[in-house]
Amino acid sequence: MVNVRRERYREETKTEAKRIALEQLAEQGIAGISVNAIAKRMGVTGPALYRYFAGRDDLLNELIRDAWHDLADTVEATVTASEGASPPDRVRAFAEGFRSWAVTQPHRYLLLFGTPLPGYHAPQDTVLAAHRTMSALLVVLPREGFATAGQSTLDAQLAGWAGARGEGDVPPAVLLTAVRAFTRLHGVLSLEVSGQFGPMGIDPALLYRAEVESLILGDSGVRGSTRLSGPG
Repeated sequence: MVNVRRERYREETKTEAKRIALEQLAEQGIAGISVNAIAKRMGVTGPALYRYFAGRDDLLNELIRDAWHDLADTVEATVTASEGASPPDRVRAFAEGFRSWAVTQPHRYLLLFGTPLPGYHAPQDTVLAAHRTMSALLVVLPREGFATAGQSTLDAQLAGWAGARGEGDVPPAVLLTAVRAFTRLHGVLSLEVSGQFGPMGIDPALLYRAEVESLILGDSGVRGSTRLSGPG
């Protein structure tokens, strides 16, 4: 029973520390996260909090890991809810889930996709957590309508990347489509969450949806594919 209480207290302490760290992130960016400042707000000493986090990088690892899994949970839920819909509608569902998560918590989006913190290197398990979002995109992409992949260097790189993450059965042409689609959606979202469209007088939601439609209609220039919606 003592061990159970101790573990509960440990988890509650870590949860509170991460909550404050996210507030720091929202207010000051990633450089503003300070373990000592968090400890002060919690009414404990810095060394006491280091019993739960080895240092700021350890805390960042947890924040990044949590964010990747939260993002993946969101897009996976939208993809699951779209089962039975047409491929274009499933692509739209993924895209809307992706954007919804980003715009409701832009500080966490920028934690994942913003300027890297100098000297920080994410551990391998956060990289694997990140792949869950790409896997959700691969689920909604049709397998038909793509030309047979060649044996280019890029094909081999895509196959190696996917194979290492359990996606070895996905054709390289589909992998390329997914990577390029993700890149384009991320590009619009990154500009939106950093406030770049405000001075232009452009509604970023409309621009984002226009980008989604252009992907579905197939102007992404992917080899052998005319559209993300599949043949027809």
